[in-house]
Amino acid sequence: MPTLYDFEALTIEGEPVSLDMYKGDVLLVVNTASKCGFTPQFEDLQKLYSKYKDQGLTILGFPCNQFNAQEPGTNEEAAEFCQLNYGVEFPIFSKIDVNGPKAHPVFQFLKQAHPFEGFDETTMNGKLIKKIVSDKYPEWLVGNDIKWNFTKFLVSREGDILKRFEPTDEPMDFEKDIQAIL
Repeated sequence: MPTLYDFEALTIEGEPVSLDMYKGDVLLVVNTASKCGFTPQFEDLQKLYSKYKDQGLTILGFPCNQFNAQEPGTNEEAAEFCQLNYGVEFPIFSKIDVNGPKAHPVFQFLKQAHPFEGFDETTMNGKLIKKIVSDKYPEWLVGNDIKWNFTKFLVSREGDILKRFEPTDEPMDFEKDIQAIL
């Protein structure tokens, strides 16, 4: 059975890297975008990374332009935006697709390993994101596709996909989940 470590991704410079290099780390894998309403999550993602990197947390950011064209620039522009605006120090990879026929194998694997469990419709953000996805990308509403930017997957040191957090799940709200496996 494959694990996340069996895949490769391209660095922001376009160089292939095996995700095997992160074996033994707790990972948070996130599809990102620099022009999204959820973009301020970069700030808390960086806080978590700074706080726990010495204990083995690594955050892997994968820019994606599939949701309302919210990552329109080049790879370099995406990385520069993250660093200049949010001080991001964790790895940012080359832009990818997370859904559809060109979906990156990493996200194909993640979606299969931890399916979509629904939006928290007890919150305004949960109701809003469901409406936006319903209106703009109804084909992605059903099934395990990524619904929007800033979907996050928590991966154990052994490579097990433990949790999927939807865009409306704020990073600091699941800090305890990260602490529990460090």
